Amino acid sequence: MSFGRGLLTGLKVTLTNLTRRSVTAHYPDALPELPPRSRGVIALMEENCTVCMLCARECPAWCIYIDSHKETAPPAAPGGRERSRNMLDQFDIDFSLCMYCGICIEVCPFDALHWSPEFEYAETDIHDLTHDKSRLQEWMWTVPPPPALDASAPPPKEIANAEKAAGRQTPPPEREQ
Repeated sequence: MSFGRGLLTGLKVTLTNLTRRSVTAHYPDALPELPPRSRGVIALMEENCTVCMLCARECPAWCIYIDSHKETAPPAAPGGRERSRNMLDQFDIDFSLCMYCGICIEVCPFDALHWSPEFEYAETDIHDLTHDKSRLQEWMWTVPPPPALDASAPPPKEIANAEKAAGRQTPPPEREQ
């Protein structure tokens, strides 16, 4: 008798769910509503990168490849010494290996790596999932600005630096009347 009761309970649940509207989101037609600071792809701000290699050393998946060279700059004042600076040649992230843990972003002392909310970067070939520094810089424009601490706070310096590097002029801040 308990077999029949279980069968009837299962059929009741099935019939109840058949009469309800579907809650399935039809993804390509209806884009999901993501949280404002969601993790999608990692973006690179090359101007902030000092080639300290902390991100590559701390990455548990070893998916970050960095190559650099040193350049010497002439002294700023006469009698001064030459300064050497690391210049970034190669910065690649292999997203087929990446675990999206965010350790590389957290350990970067100069905020050169950021989360972008973009998640639509699927490829047909696995080798295309290795993004070089130019492709990682393209994602930088999709990174949302950090929330302002105060309503009267100035715009974030990261945005001004990125726009200056791209040759864009920042619009003056809007004033409330």
